[in-house]
Amino acid sequence: MGVSALGSSRGLIGTFYKTLQQDTGVGWINSISQLFTSNQLTEIYRWLGMVPQMREWIGARQAKGFYDNEYSITNKRFEATLEVLRADAQRDDTGQTRMRIADLARRTNSHWAKLLTDLIIAGESTTCYDGQYFFDTDHVEGKNTTSQSNDLSIDISALPAAVHGSTTNPSPQEAAQVIMKTIEAIIGFKDNENEPMGEEASQFLVMCPISLVSSFSTAITSPTFGGGATNQLYGFSQDMGYSIGLAPNARLTWTEQIVTFRTDSGGGKALIRQQEKEVELKAKAEGSEFEFDNDAWQFGVDARRNVGYGFWQDACMATMT
Repeated sequence: MGVSALGSSRGLIGTFYKTLQQDTGVGWINSISQLFTSNQLTEIYRWLGMVPQMREWIGARQAKGFYDNEYSITNKRFEATLEVLRADAQRDDTGQTRMRIADLARRTNSHWAKLLTDLIIAGESTTCYDGQYFFDTDHVEGKNTTSQSNDLSIDISALPAAVHGSTTNPSPQEAAQVIMKTIEAIIGFKDNENEPMGEEASQFLVMCPISLVSSFSTAITSPTFGGGATNQLYGFSQDMGYSIGLAPNARLTWTEQIVTFRTDSGGGKALIRQQEKEVELKAKAEGSEFEFDNDAWQFGVDARRNVGYGFWQDACMATMT
């Protein structure tokens, strides 16, 4: 096979875009976040509040507009640049340069996972549309004047379990009860109209750090625990038509926390992805001044995007104490 087929910049760019389309990134990205296209530096989200419930028609109609709260997300510029020696690229018989270009595409797709994970970690100290921290114990808005918490603190030693673990290594039975409490919270949350917001929720995703995967995967998938105890969480999922998935996240720095997301919300999701400029790959390669001066090629990827918080009611964190 000739040099032109193996080592042209056009061929490497083609490898990048092919990989970008085939490997769409971490599977949970679309489940917990909604993508919005942006056409300006900052987008303002006024829809983060629910529409009115139907009422008996007495007198004139009572029209309501968007909720008063506003939430804005400002786009940022991101880039990554890879440099390869021209000779290495042109005689790439073993495909190593193409492998690195494909890795650049995969790393580009994983960028959303990095941004969203950083957002999740910051959720206990960063405000969302209602002016409270995204994960907070006292969300109050609109007609709903009762504090609601999507930041639970659960004493696992007080949970009924045949086998007790620790906050960093809970028993599967304890993990199942922790998950159940987060689901109960999500189903029970009320919106700014004081109406149940999660009453139709049936699909959930539990995100945990790698150190907790064993306990929480067993909690979700096992019908029984050690000693024959029935797993009520498994029965809730299998017998009542609810779907509970697990998303191990190697980027999480937690040791005692998990977060459950509602993934079937039709009116929005817990997190927002905002994109002003799609991913683009540019090259300084054959015939460029850079090649002449450095005997090398550069491939640079860039995008304008950012992330933010959507509905706090679609997520619930639990800290095991």
